[in-house]
Amino acid sequence: MTFTALDTIVFSLYCALIIGIGLWVSRDKEGHQKNAEDYFLAGKSLPWWAIGASLIAANISAEQIIGMSGSGFAVGLAIATYEWMGAVTLIIVGKYLLPIFIEKELYTIPEFVEKRFNTTLKTILAIFWIGLFVFVNLTTVMFLGAKAIDTIMGTGDGSLLIYALIGLALIAAAYSLYGGLAAVAWTDVLQVGLLVLGGLVTTLVALYHVTPEGGILYGFQHIYEVAGDKFNMILDRSNPEFQNLPGIAVLIGGMWVANLYYWGFNQYIIQRTLAAKSLKESQKGIIFAAVLKLIIPLIVVIPGIIVYVLYTQPDGTAQIPGIIDVFQNPDGSIEYDNAYPWLMKVFLSPGFLGLVVAALAAAIVSSLASMLNSVATIFTMDIYLPYINKNATDKQTVNMGRITATIALLIAIFMAPQLQSVPQVFQYIQEYTGLVSPGILAVFLMGLFWKQTTTKGAIYGVLGSIIIALILKLAPLGLPFLDQMYYTLILTIVIIVGVSLTTNPYNEDPKAIHTTAETFKTDSAFNIGSYVILMLVAVLYAVFW
Repeated sequence: MTFTALDTIVFSLYCALIIGIGLWVSRDKEGHQKNAEDYFLAGKSLPWWAIGASLIAANISAEQIIGMSGSGFAVGLAIATYEWMGAVTLIIVGKYLLPIFIEKELYTIPEFVEKRFNTTLKTILAIFWIGLFVFVNLTTVMFLGAKAIDTIMGTGDGSLLIYALIGLALIAAAYSLYGGLAAVAWTDVLQVGLLVLGGLVTTLVALYHVTPEGGILYGFQHIYEVAGDKFNMILDRSNPEFQNLPGIAVLIGGMWVANLYYWGFNQYIIQRTLAAKSLKESQKGIIFAAVLKLIIPLIVVIPGIIVYVLYTQPDGTAQIPGIIDVFQNPDGSIEYDNAYPWLMKVFLSPGFLGLVVAALAAAIVSSLASMLNSVATIFTMDIYLPYINKNATDKQTVNMGRITATIALLIAIFMAPQLQSVPQVFQYIQEYTGLVSPGILAVFLMGLFWKQTTTKGAIYGVLGSIIIALILKLAPLGLPFLDQMYYTLILTIVIIVGVSLTTNPYNEDPKAIHTTAETFKTDSAFNIGSYVILMLVAVLYAVFW
């Protein structure tokens, strides 16, 4: 299947629609100029459904759709643990973290560090987060998205890569640089709908065609029979992917570190919850996002398993002529991340292909826009205002946010092509983020919930965690990276406790966070939603253990 004129029309209509909506919803009201709250927190006006949709749109991008489908090919359903455990994590964030963050009226996560510890630690972490967002998150999202478009619209040889990078950047910049978080969040509502629709179409069409007989249910039965081992959620040590998903540790170990850091202390994720009308509205949005997380594996993981079945049948031969050449590199390695783009190109008819490419672009663009807004927010609020221009006007503040986002985008465009030699980009993101996330998570958890935590303890903990993480990674211990993250978290907490107890003469730090049972009280809608989600997750793990 080639990208036809009809597909081009459908895709172009999407681009025009999303830019138009983004500019319209973020236009200045008559007599009112955008201020910092408007630009960085959407005027604190977002309803629950916009928050939930925006959380998923920011989360599900090229690294999920392309990267996780590639991991579905390589690993199987076990990679869905990031999604299903993420749903549980969202409940924890909504109940125990959001009440504190919203009560503190935060713009950024580094701002909390300043209120709880000091300005020096806040600045260190702000610089770290800017670097992480630009050189890891923005770069990988842009690369995977451009790679997918090159595969679908071109020949997959990289000839369209730079054009796709520039195109995605321009679409994201067209409305997010002008409108800020309001433009990002409101367009995310449309983009999530398109993402779910396009993802379901791809999965169902592929299931229908995975066997010569046809039929969606028969197709699912077929892939389960052919690749039953790909439906195991908990891998044993004999599995070649055990190093990426180390068995039961995904439930009781390092997966909690990855998820709590990502959903609780990641600026471009948590920022939309801080823009809610109220705490209750934000918590409802969290529940909505958790529900959507449960169905994401159907959209992003199952397609990868389908491609695995098509790639290797029980007799060891490929079902579709030429498929070996699509995925196998000259050195014999497998290009897993080609799975989703190839599936779309092979099975989707004209028009539908354009729709699903638009859905893929929607996921990529929404995440790019979210990351750009967060980089702009952190740099402007945590570096520019306190260090460069303390008396900046609202206009100067907003303009600095736009300049920062533009520079970040240009750096990401330049860096993205350097990732072409990475086999599983999703695992690459998790592994290298995991070098620093345990220490940051430890600092936040101790700062939130242990009153004796001192600034000195937090600083020693962050610095010590990086050393510990590097030792565990480089030492010949053979530890899976999720186990490395878990042990790094525990050892960092030990450092924080040890330093705090020996440097704090008081029973609690002067900047300690004070909470009561009332702080964490949630309404019946949140509680019922939480119980339903927890039961569904338990059932899913029981069925696919």
